[in-house]
This record gives sequence, structure tokens and C-alpha cells, in this order.
Amino acid sequence: MTTTNLLYVRALDCAVSKHNVRTQSDEAADAELEANIGETGIILQNLIGVPVPRKKGCYEIVGGGRRLECVHRAIASGKLNEDFMVPVLVVKNTCSAIEMSFAENYYNLPMNPADECRAFQGMIEGEKKAPADLAKRFGKTERFVLGRLRLANLAQPIFEALRAGEITLDVAKAYAATADTDRQAKVFGELEGHYYQSNLNEIRRQLATGSFKGADPKAILVGRDAYLAAGGRVETDLFSDQASETWCDGDLVERLAAEAMAKAAVALREREGFAEVRAITATSVPYSQTCSLTRIEPVSMPLDPEAQGRHDAITSRLEAIEAEAQGAEYYTDEQSDEIEALNEEIETLLGASVDLTEEQKAGAVAYLIIGSDGCPQLHHEYFAMHCGDDDAGDGDSDGGGAGDGTADDDDLGTAEDGPAIPDTNDTADETYSQRLLDELASMKTELLAVHVANDPRFALDLAIFIMADRASLAGWTWIPSELSAAAAGPRTHGFESETKAAADWAELTVGLDRSWQAHETLPERYDAFCGLKENARMAWLGWAVARTLHAVPHGQKGASFLDHLGAKLAIDVASWWRPTARNFFDRLTRPRILDLFEAIGGTELRSRHMGARKFDLAVSAERLFAGDAVTEVDMKERLLSWVPRPMAFTDDVPPRNAADRGPEGGDPAGCAEDPDMSAAA
Repeated sequence: MTTTNLLYVRALDCAVSKHNVRTQSDEAADAELEANIGETGIILQNLIGVPVPRKKGCYEIVGGGRRLECVHRAIASGKLNEDFMVPVLVVKNTCSAIEMSFAENYYNLPMNPADECRAFQGMIEGEKKAPADLAKRFGKTERFVLGRLRLANLAQPIFEALRAGEITLDVAKAYAATADTDRQAKVFGELEGHYYQSNLNEIRRQLATGSFKGADPKAILVGRDAYLAAGGRVETDLFSDQASETWCDGDLVERLAAEAMAKAAVALREREGFAEVRAITATSVPYSQTCSLTRIEPVSMPLDPEAQGRHDAITSRLEAIEAEAQGAEYYTDEQSDEIEALNEEIETLLGASVDLTEEQKAGAVAYLIIGSDGCPQLHHEYFAMHCGDDDAGDGDSDGGGAGDGTADDDDLGTAEDGPAIPDTNDTADETYSQRLLDELASMKTELLAVHVANDPRFALDLAIFIMADRASLAGWTWIPSELSAAAAGPRTHGFESETKAAADWAELTVGLDRSWQAHETLPERYDAFCGLKENARMAWLGWAVARTLHAVPHGQKGASFLDHLGAKLAIDVASWWRPTARNFFDRLTRPRILDLFEAIGGTELRSRHMGARKFDLAVSAERLFAGDAVTEVDMKERLLSWVPRPMAFTDDVPPRNAADRGPEGGDPAGCAEDPDMSAAA
């Protein structure tokens, strides 16, 4: 047993030993400890030291060197006096001191975050202290203490999950973004056991459904003062900055934004003389608004006298530079820089003079959108008025802001085989909004792309067909592909599907053999690429072809071709994609979801959810169609196999299988010999 003796020693008579077991520390944690010691004058643990030979009363600190250094800094800053005493557990030899110091650090157990939060709450309530007092005592910011108090007041199921280690502190913070404990508990219960239960973005999304963040362009357009004056509620998030505060009344924001945009549209129309100015309460114009309109090209207008004078001066100067360089082989660096600057200025002058004529404006439709800075902004494209187009741009389309995502918000756009049709695969006879069609098309094409990428021979057939089809026809034919291998642009800006196909695509991309890219010159990279094994090169082919595919909504030009490809690949959509609140049901109306319930499970299933709110209904629908909320075998099979018609790959051709391929080592079966492929083309 090690013999020890506890003494109080003047801190300045102690020095940190080179034998300290802790060699690394944390500056922020050290600052907090120093602030606490300087504020309270208490050393919470004894220091472990050995006497310094031939220096009576001096000790070398082997355990607690971090605490001693904090005391020394507090003395140097004047927070503690020079005679401040520290408790030292004196050990006879260094080996024993090292062993004790190691045990002290090794067996140290960090405090449970839930206990930490309740401790702050207890000190506030028991000692009647202000958060600022505790912040000073523990070297924290007042915001940190307020955040811990918010966590201490989490809904009980969430707090107990934090205490039990079932959720992380970050997940708890995500729930604490709102002070509404009922809302917290509801979302926590809905996500429990779900794939997204630890997804911070999904937690915040569900908590904030129907609300806006302070930095949202619509919120900036409305203005905080106007929103509050209209009775809007603001909830501050203690774990982020002011731009992330939540504006709880989303309907109010939408209404105020629509009113502001409508007023700005009237003013713009009166000022500029457009036939019509359509206000879109969004940062872009939905495709469905303009797909049936004809674009008007602006014309070059005469320059005003001042601009014309500057234009003539620039032209004269360029002629002078040409005269100065007469007979020389090259321009000087100064002449090149000046020519470049003058040409840019001319382009700016001429570009500013491009506009619609008064006659064009009198027959033009202009769109007013919300800029990223929250200001009304004129869209850069103009369109001609058409008869029968009166209801094409009322500004209420899905993705245009005020629409609720019902099927009446948009039409299906231009169909390849005729006008917009009801969704015959769905049990409710109703079309979908354009925004939902675009999102479904994006997810569907991701699924197709993964299967094309994993079938290089199929990708090769597809590549050859597209090239031959475009090259052999006299007129250019549109095919939903970009065979140059440039990635097709996103259908919906900023949309991330988070599907299994998207995850598999990312994994496939990371797994490509990129060793050839390390070479510097083009010939070297080409030779290195040709030296790859065949399966590595074929993987690049599948990837390159698959990434060109466009997302085309159901019923529009090119969609039937994508359906044909998916059918030949025998893609089982239901095993890859299930409808969720996030990717589908949030976009449907409440009656639409209830109709779907009735068609799948009869009036009993509909009546069971008749009293649910829209948000709750979408979550219930997600669970039902995942097979988590039903026990009847037949109904469960129908729910698990159901997909909306725009997500299905339906065609009358037989699926592609081993019989479709050529003999081992020979050429694959060509699409030119496939009558179904020819017919589809």
C-alpha cells in the first residue's frame, strides 16, 4: 500500500513534473477550468506530488498538472493571490505518483449529458442564480447555459432517451430547436424505430413543417416587423444564429409574401407596359408555367446619347491601338490588357441596350420572382401571350409558393402521346402536381441509372443506338439522354431524394478505378486507361452512359422511352423505393390520401384515419405503405407492392435476361434486331 500525506502547499512552490501521464489537453476546456478556479477558488481534486530533493516545502506535481497550470495563470492574472494554497497528496516516490495519476485519469467517467443539464437547472432554481452567473462560474457562454436549460426541459421521453444513451446530444439539440414539448414528443414518437430517427435534418424538418427560417427569401421579402405586426410568432433556436430562428406561422408568411409580390407585379406592369406580369412566390419559375409558351427574344435598342458617345470613344481608341501596333508581330502586354478591358465595356454597353420593344411588351408575359436577397426580381425570359392561356400562370402552382401541392396546381405539361391523363396505376382518378411529377421523375431516373450502370452490355447497346439514331436520321430527334457523358441537369433545383438508388449510385461512383487519372498528359492517361482490366473499363462505360439520362415526368416527351428501358431491365421499383411522407405524401391533399386508403383497404381503412390532420395522415400513410401498421396479409401485400404510376416502369416488352445476350465472348444482342426497341424508338 502506498503511503500518502495530504498537505496544503503554496501553489507557487509547486511545479509540473515532466512525468505527467497527460501530455495533450484542450485549450477550450483549459479556459473553462481556469475560469472556474479563478471564480470559486476551489481545486476540486487533490494534486499528486513528490518532494523536490534539497528544496524544503517544494513539490513536483505528477498528477493534476493541468489544474496547477490553471492556478498559476489565475495568480498571474490577479484572480488569485500569490499565497493561494493547493491541496497536495504527497507520495514518497515518482513511480507511485505516476501510477496514482494514471488511475485518476483512466477511471474518470464523463458526466451524462442529461445529468449535466439537470445540474445546471438545479443550480439555477436552488441558488436563484441567473444563467450569466453560472456561465461566469464555469467558464461558459450564457448561450451555452441557456441551451442546457432548454435541454433540461425537453419532453420527458426524449430526455430519458438522452439519459439512457439511446440518442446523442446532437439529436437532443435538434429536438430542442422548438420549446413546444408536445410537438417534440409527437415527432419523437413518430420517428422512433424509423430509418430517420437519428437524422438531424429530418427531425428539424418535421418539427418545422409549416414554418419558415428567418433567412428564407420569403421571410426576408415579408420582413420580420411586418410578420410580427400581423400576429406572427417567432421561436428562437438557442443552438444556431438569428438567421435560423423559426417563423412558426407558415400560412401567414405565404399570404404576406403573395400580397407583396402581387403589389410589386402591378407596379411593374404599370411602369413597364407588359401585357401581363405573373407573380411567382418562389425563387424560380416552375417549368409548368412556361412549357406551353413561346419565348420572345429581346432586340437591340438604340444607345442613348451618353452611351453612344462612350461607344464611339472606345471604337476610336481601339483603332488607335491598331495603328500603334502596325507592323509589330504582337500586341504589348499593356495593349492586350487595354483591348480586353475596352471590349468588355463595349459588350456591357450593348448588352444593356437589349430589351423588348414597346410592341413586344404589349403582348408579352413577364414573370416576377423572389430573388435570393428577398427582393422581387424580374425573370430574365419573356413569353408571348396565347389565347386560352389565361389560367396558366396564377402563381399558385406547386413550387410557386402558395400552392398546397394538390393535383389542380399544375397540369402534366406536353404529353408525348396526347393530353394529360389520369394516373391509371393509382386507385384514385386524379392527376399529380407538376412539382411532384418532377420529383418522382428524378427518383425514377436515379433508379434506372443504377440499373443501366450495373449492366454495361445494356449500356453499350443503349449508347450505340442513341448515336446511330441521331446520326442516321435526316432531322434531329430528341432522346432523353446526353450521350456526350455530360451529367444531365437536375430536374428540380436543390432536391435530394435520399433513396437507396442515390446511395448505390454514390457508392458505384466512388468504386471506379481512377488510377489512370494520376498521369499528367492526355496520351499518358489514355494509355493508362486502356491498360485497365476489361471489367474496370466496362464499369466506366456503364457509369458514363447512365449519368446522361434525363429525368422526364410521366406523360411528357421521352418518358415512354425511359419506361421501356426500365421494363427491359425488369426493375422492381417497389423493392427499391417506398412512398414516404417526405418524398410523396406531403405533396398530396388530405382527401387524395384518404381516397388511396379506401382503394387499398376499403372504407374501414379510410374511416380509421378520417379524423387525422394532414401532417399526421402523411406519417400514417408512410407507415402503412411500408407494411409497418397492418397485420392483414392480403392488404399488406397490396401496400408493399403499390407504387404511383409515375414511378412505375410499364411496358409490353419482355424483360431483358440471359436470353437477350449474345454468346459468351461474342457480341451482345444488338438493339437493331429487337423489334420492341425499334418500335419504341
